[in-house]
Amino acid sequence: MRFQVLDIIPHQSDPITGLQVDTAQRFEQVVQSAMRAEELGFDSFSVGERHAGAFNSSSPAVVLGAIAARTKKIRLHTGVVVLSILDPVRVAEDFATVDQLSHGRLELGIGKGNEVAHFPLFGRKVEDQWDLLEENYELLKALFADEPVNFTGRFRSELEQVTTSPRPFQSRLRIWHGSATSLRSAELAAKHGDPLFSANAIQPKENYKVLIDHYKLAYAQAGHDPAARYIGSGSGAGGVYLADSTKAAIKEFGPVYEALTNRRDVPGNNTPYRSIEHAVAEGPLLVGSPEFVAEKILDYHQSFGHDLQSISLPTTAPYAAQIETLERFAKEVIPLVKTETTLWTETDPQFNNTLEKEYAV
Repeated sequence: MRFQVLDIIPHQSDPITGLQVDTAQRFEQVVQSAMRAEELGFDSFSVGERHAGAFNSSSPAVVLGAIAARTKKIRLHTGVVVLSILDPVRVAEDFATVDQLSHGRLELGIGKGNEVAHFPLFGRKVEDQWDLLEENYELLKALFADEPVNFTGRFRSELEQVTTSPRPFQSRLRIWHGSATSLRSAELAAKHGDPLFSANAIQPKENYKVLIDHYKLAYAQAGHDPAARYIGSGSGAGGVYLADSTKAAIKEFGPVYEALTNRRDVPGNNTPYRSIEHAVAEGPLLVGSPEFVAEKILDYHQSFGHDLQSISLPTTAPYAAQIETLERFAKEVIPLVKTETTLWTETDPQFNNTLEKEYAV
């Protein structure tokens, strides 16, 4: 299995102490976390996109550009670019630039987003969200793959003989489709033979298994190469918290989790797991001893068959505590999670690792 760190850059005060870093410090934490994740051997670092609530992730391309300049090997992801509200030409330009800056380390994640507030903000209608996502994806894929592009759609002016610049560094830039619970996102990924990233954040495991099983079936029915089918999975709302025992982890992190989860002003905060005990026992939250967390990931792997496990740090905690969690996860959890995947290996049909080797020299 491969491992990723995801930061959607929430910017909230610690609900227990009331302390909060300023915006510049929060951005520096993101970059420093990516650098430390690379040192610890994580495979990927992902930055989300939000346009409502207490988040600083409105410009993931800018943040990933800063990370690209200060790292050398770790792959860079978006989790996710809210493609339903954005201009695909602008997206193609921004992320081809990140791909060039990182020497081919970018993998784009796209989705419609799980907020409704961003649609009027960008002059879009919420009732068009799925049609917008599908049309914008068709154009984005063409812009990355072809030159020049001719395009006629419902939501934008016609394009004739357009080539975006710069071109991506990679000959084929992989696009993942993110989904919280929607079968339509899974179907779009399967239709195009793209990988799926399941949020696995706020719902019971069975709900995400339905989503992933639907994707696997649709992918097979579309006749795509099974060797190129990859699945990612998140870590649950609230992220990861480790202690020497699961009882201690619940006691230490419980007040923070419950205070944050019961805030109604956080977009998408509709998890049914309002108590820490409920979330640990039945939800996707990764809180406990390293052995407990590893066993939980393996249990989810039995259901999902996923190739990429994403985790998020408890970002309201003091930054030193966040890095301690990151280090413990790398040293004490990852070695216990032994599953096989071809993702980002020489047998990955879409991974040109010769570029990575060249850049690492």
